[in-house]
Amino acid sequence: MITYDNLPLTIHDIMEARTRLNGRIYKTGQPRSNYLSERCKGEIFLKFENMQRTGSFKIRGAFNKLSSLTEEEKRQGVVACSAGNHAQGVSLSCAMLGINGKVVMPSCAPKSKVAATTDYSAEVILHGNSFNETIAKASEIMEMEGRLFIPPFDDEKVIAGQGTIGLEILEDLYDVDNVIVPIGGGGLIAGVALAIKSINPRINIIGVQSENVHGMASSYYAGQITNHRNSGTLADGCDVARPGILTYEIVKDLVTDIVLVTEEEIRSSMVHLIQRNKIITEGAGALASAALLSGKLDHYIQGKKTVSIISGGNIDLSRVSQITGLETTH
Repeated sequence: MITYDNLPLTIHDIMEARTRLNGRIYKTGQPRSNYLSERCKGEIFLKFENMQRTGSFKIRGAFNKLSSLTEEEKRQGVVACSAGNHAQGVSLSCAMLGINGKVVMPSCAPKSKVAATTDYSAEVILHGNSFNETIAKASEIMEMEGRLFIPPFDDEKVIAGQGTIGLEILEDLYDVDNVIVPIGGGGLIAGVALAIKSINPRINIIGVQSENVHGMASSYYAGQITNHRNSGTLADGCDVARPGILTYEIVKDLVTDIVLVTEEEIRSSMVHLIQRNKIITEGAGALASAALLSGKLDHYIQGKKTVSIISGGNIDLSRVSQITGLETTH
């Protein structure tokens, strides 16, 4: 086992996170997709984080962060800001741990995600139409009420929680060659990369972002943190223009490659997952499969074993009908 002492956290932090999460979350399935395997000329396995509690991987990092707080910090209460999946992860974690939580969500957040977040336990405050406006409101609540802020991705405990996915992947498929990971702010890919590379550095960790929003990809290739956002994306859970400082440090050292996919490739991937694999996923959850279906990863995956992470499945049913109504595959 390799310990990367130059990085913000180590494999030991991820193993501690696994202990905290034991019995609190699901170990999600990782079946082989016959359709994608035949289509991509390699063995493709799907990691079903869309079947995780709250419908997304985000609860792993949220629960690990919240459960590591001191009793005094828990009594202070917490606040988070999110368009959906992190909000739900924080809200359910607060319910499980008996912590008073508030979540600031943008006014345009999907109604289903707002309702789910409220149902889990946290008080939801709708504010602003952009991430900057939403986080400004969360900062105001922190200052006025003395609550602790729970970051969505740029935090050691959050990254470690997401990294437990990497441990599960290797438990089920020790000889995997490639792991394909969606990227927003980078918490998921940073944690997965650190977990897997610490155990087997020969495995390729490949990130995927939308052509419309790819702050991490721009930073990765520029060699320094930069912003990138042309417009919104179907992968709204990964609509992050600027990656985290901690996540970038890990990604730049441990990730093999980052590829970009078009909005049409994301939409087509969502349709294929529904029709061929019977999986309903949100846009961010379809990013890894979009990269596989696009042919942009053929030189990595053909004749190899690859895990594609489906990061979340929280999508409004009206959005599903809009997407599937535009295309029929044969």
